[in-house]
Order: sequence, then structure tokens, then C-alpha cells
Amino acid sequence: MRIKLIVSYDGTAYCGWQVQPNGITVQQQIEDAIFKATGETVRVTGSGRTDAGVHAKAQVAHFDTNCTIPPQKIFKALNAHLPSDIKVLSSEMVDDNFHACTSAKSKTYQYFLYNSEVEHPLKERYAVKIDGDIDVQKMLDASKAFIGEHDFKAFCASGSGAKTTTRTIYNIDISDTDHYLSVTVKGNGFLYNMVRIMVGALVAVGKGEMQKTDIEKMLSTGERHF
Repeated sequence: MRIKLIVSYDGTAYCGWQVQPNGITVQQQIEDAIFKATGETVRVTGSGRTDAGVHAKAQVAHFDTNCTIPPQKIFKALNAHLPSDIKVLSSEMVDDNFHACTSAKSKTYQYFLYNSEVEHPLKERYAVKIDGDIDVQKMLDASKAFIGEHDFKAFCASGSGAKTTTRTIYNIDISDTDHYLSVTVKGNGFLYNMVRIMVGALVAVGKGEMQKTDIEKMLSTGERHF
């Protein structure tokens, strides 16, 4: 049977989602937990890769199993073997055609920043420090350049194994509360470091170091200029 999981984790201690030879990953921890709970060696498929240090509020994953644990109780069995910074929020049996990645209708990535002259110990784990004046309205206006289907080659870090750099962005929301900014990007998928680079461009616009037209040029040429 195929089991769908909803996973939440603090990614600080991990080299992202995907199993790799040179670091501990979220996928490996979950697969190890499945082995301890069921005795089965399985491959867990996530809705997408996450970069090192990225956190997840509700990432979808699936795996196939022959275990006798009731599907709706599998999450409890896994949590007994998972570290405190990774937990499965729910589990359920799904159709064999379900796929955590290809069945996804959209994905949402949220990036946090805080405006301060010094690093704040209670914010550093979950946000990036920026300093100086920043115009959020200019950021919002510039973010419209990303909406729709584009070739995001200029906004992808080297090392990506993606077959295509074309992605569709459905919506970008930017909020500013007491010098604490959140940039929420909803799309059909993201490239390696794509949202980090997009946010970096928007911050540069907000600081007056770039213009919306610079983003449009990078999208059209595939070349990054900052």
C-alpha cells in the first residue's frame, strides 16, 4: 500500500531533504525511522528537494509498504524513532497513482527577513538579517515581474540537476510587520536556490540598488547581474 505523509521539520542540522553521501538529510532520517518501525528498507519520495537549512511546515511525502500498522497510525510509529526536529504530522493510505511530487498542484515557499543593524539571536535561526532602509512597495511592484511562466535560468544556482529551468509563479506576497518581512512565493515548483535568489533581487530593488527592469532583463536573457 502507498502511504502519504505530512512532514514538518527544522532543517538547521540537515543538508536538505534528499539523501546524499556527505551529510545527514531529512529523507534519510525518515527512511531510517521506517526501517526501525517496520523492518522494511524503502525509498521515501518528497514533494520536492529543499536546500540545506530550509525548514518545512507541511511537506508531502509518500512511500510504499507491506507493514501491518494501520495507515492512520503510521505517523505515530515513525515519530517514536525520529529526532525532535523532524516529525510526521499525519499519515494515510492513498491510491497507488498518487505521487508526492507530480500530484502536487502547487508549492509554497516562505522566506523571512528582519531589518536590524546587529544579528538577533532569537531570529537568526529562521530569518536573514538585512539592514538599511528598504521600500517594501517597490519590492511588491518588482515582484510582479516574476508572475507567470518564465525561464528562471538566471535565478538558479549552479549545481541544479533540473531538466528545464522553466517554472510558473502563481503569486508573491510580501508583508512587513515591525521590521520583520516575509516573502511568500507560490508556484508549480522551484529550482535550486531559486527563491533565495529571487528574494535577493527584490531586496536589492527595495534598497534602490536595482530596478524592476533589471529583473525583467534577467528573466529574458537568462543572465544574473547581481
